[in-house]
Amino acid sequence: MSLPPPPNPYGGQPPYGGQPPQGGQPPYGGQPQWGGPQPGAGEGQFSGPPPWGPPPQQPPWGGPPMGPPPHKGGKGKWVLGGVIVLLVVALAVTVTILVTRDGSDGNSPTPPGDGQASEFASANDTGPVNIITEDPTCDAWGKVAREYVDETKAVGWDKRDPLLPSTAWTPDQRAMYEAVGEAMSRAAGQTVKLAKNTPHRAMRELYQQFVAYSNQFVATIPDYRSEDRQLAFTTDAIVTATANICSSIDYESAPAIAPLVVTPSTPTTIAPLGDPADPAIFIEQDNPACQKWSDMVNRFGDETADWVAIDPAIPAAEWTPEQRDINEKAARAMVANADEVEKLGRESGNPTLEDIATLGAQYRRGFAEAIPDYNANDNFLAQAATYLVRIIDSGCKALQ
Repeated sequence: MSLPPPPNPYGGQPPYGGQPPQGGQPPYGGQPQWGGPQPGAGEGQFSGPPPWGPPPQQPPWGGPPMGPPPHKGGKGKWVLGGVIVLLVVALAVTVTILVTRDGSDGNSPTPPGDGQASEFASANDTGPVNIITEDPTCDAWGKVAREYVDETKAVGWDKRDPLLPSTAWTPDQRAMYEAVGEAMSRAAGQTVKLAKNTPHRAMRELYQQFVAYSNQFVATIPDYRSEDRQLAFTTDAIVTATANICSSIDYESAPAIAPLVVTPSTPTTIAPLGDPADPAIFIEQDNPACQKWSDMVNRFGDETADWVAIDPAIPAAEWTPEQRDINEKAARAMVANADEVEKLGRESGNPTLEDIATLGAQYRRGFAEAIPDYNANDNFLAQAATYLVRIIDSGCKALQ
């Protein structure tokens, strides 16, 4: 049975609404503290959409809001769209329980037949990662994220300065961090269950990394330094990537494009299932991929600069010949970039990094495939790709 969307499916006044705020400024007042520097912004400077992804009506490359994609029915259709709008408010701090590791290097899969495997619906998913066309945990993930963001919004988390160290916090600022940590503790506990229930290895890994980087970041709160923000940026990118993966399912862009994208090769190796309540961060030491990742990201930005300048509200059917030419060139750049992303992932020797990189490459290939008939729903594919790549970028920088 289909459930109609609520009167306002975005839950109150969405940050971007149907019209841009007057003067093009965010409705929060002042310079937005989204949680991470945007491409082209200096260190500590924040501009453009937040690093966890814009709402559905906000195009992935900036520009004016386009209005939410049309709903197509189904109980989950309005839920995740609302989540991405709410995610604009803030995301960054996490679980209050500090954890210890057992010293495992995290590179050996759980042996077949291990009793732990029964905890995970994805235990037998050992094939190539690919665009996800269904996932039973998406509606629950939307609920978890929405409730958390409501709580963070209530304490003004979106207005914080992530460069401000704990030594400079006021009592109110410290109380804000602590309140957000408590909210995230609840969300992280629920996310552990989702990691067990998703049938997809890649989604399991993303959920586990959400918990892992949450744990790492919250450990920094008492003595927080500006350098610790990269842990939060990684968490933000994970939340955005999963939200866009789920929205691409709900808005049917993923099911429509997945059959047209060639399935990638099988993984080099499989990451261990791990302790669902105590996952390790996936980049614990410097990795060869990290040495090349940032340069790759910057180069791709340069290659697609003309495409970024085109108003994303214009569907493919209304492009001028020049705009179509720019989009076709961008599609070729995306395919080449996807190949490089996947290659670096496979060369990393890190199975979780490889899965995330390959998944990001597939969503980028999917968006490139969608460009000739581009419509607003395809934004979710582009956003999933962007933030899957950013997870690795921020994870690498968190080591520095």
